[in-house]
Amino acid sequence: MSDGTKDARRPHGELVADVLATLWAAGGPLTAQQVNDALGLGLARTTVATILGRLHEKGTLVRTRAGRGFAYAPVADAPGLAAGRMHRELESEPRRDLVLKRFVSSLSEHDEDVLRSLLRESEEGA
Repeated sequence: MSDGTKDARRPHGELVADVLATLWAAGGPLTAQQVNDALGLGLARTTVATILGRLHEKGTLVRTRAGRGFAYAPVADAPGLAAGRMHRELESEPRRDLVLKRFVSSLSEHDEDVLRSLLRESEEGA
């Protein structure tokens, strides 16, 4: 929009990412209305409530009672959510060894070094 207002017709994935970013920045649970106000996109509260409800159903958010509704908070930070997705993908494959082999073979040299370092730390801590 050229008048400076934000366009509420955003791609769904982008809107979900914005909702999660808002919750991470808040540092505590927020209601759908509070998330909507923080987004400042002029969305219907029900749109935000639907997104929050779906994220809760997927296990991405926890919710607590807040008046007649709910307040939502993320179960993990962004790296934690990405790690969870990676773990679920690995768990869904019967040939985990091949998945890991292909994953490792696609890493950059820097990422390989980081992975080796993390594995060493894990062995030393055990």
